[in-house]
Amino acid sequence: QVQLVESGGGLVQAGGSLRLSCAASGRTFSNFAMGWFRRGPGKEREFVANINWSGSSTYYADSVKGRFTISRDNAKNTVYLQMNNLKPEDTAVYYCAVHYSGSYRYPGGYDYWGQGTQVTVSS
Repeated sequence: QVQLVESGGGLVQAGGSLRLSCAASGRTFSNFAMGWFRRGPGKEREFVANINWSGSSTYYADSVKGRFTISRDNAKNTVYLQMNNLKPEDTAVYYCAVHYSGSYRYPGGYDYWGQGTQVTVSS
């Protein structure tokens, strides 16, 4: 069992930055790849970023590439999402999850989701 708690969301103006954190407890955090997804108003959940167990490989959705950075600190059992140059279309609830199998782009390969943190970007 793994428990995930996201934090760091909030209200920010377009062009601003936020850093989300996802704190994990339970099973050995460093064994697993991790991902961030988001669900915007009236939209389906979509992939944002993924990081492998060591942090040596990262993957991003095209919509956030160059603006968002995923990282992890295995000593702190935490994965981060640094979001820069935020846009109104980034407004969503952001979720972290443990990636177990399959493509990193699809939620079906993930388990143990957090409760989410709201990010609102005003224009």
